Amino acid sequence: MLQLRSDIWCASFVRRHNDLGNYCVVARKGHLAAGQVFIEVDHLNSTNSLYAPAPMLKRKDDNVGLVFELLLDRVDAKKIHKRIESELNFDPDIWVIALELRSEDIGLDIV
Repeated sequence: MLQLRSDIWCASFVRRHNDLGNYCVVARKGHLAAGQVFIEVDHLNSTNSLYAPAPMLKRKDDNVGLVFELLLDRVDAKKIHKRIESELNFDPDIWVIALELRSEDIGLDIV
C-alpha cells in the first residue's frame, strides 16, 4: 500500500480547508514521513472534537490512505489538549492539525 508522507498529506489538508474558507493550521509538526496525524476541530460553539488515525482492525479496505476515527466528540478543549498530551507522551512524532469548522463535513475517511 502506497501512502503519502505525513508532511505532504497535512499540507494538502490544510490548503484544502483554507481554500474552502475554514481556518486550518498545523499546530504541531511531527515526523516528516511517518508521523501519525491528529485533527482537533473547533466547532466555534465552545465545543471541540478530536479525530485520530483509525486502528488497522477498524479499516475496511487496506488500499485507502489515511483513515480516521472520532475519539472525542464535542467536548471542552481542555479534554482534547489533555488527550493530545497523553498521545505525545506515547509517541512524540505525531502531527496535530487545528481546524475551525461550523459544518459537519471534515472531509476525511472516517470509520
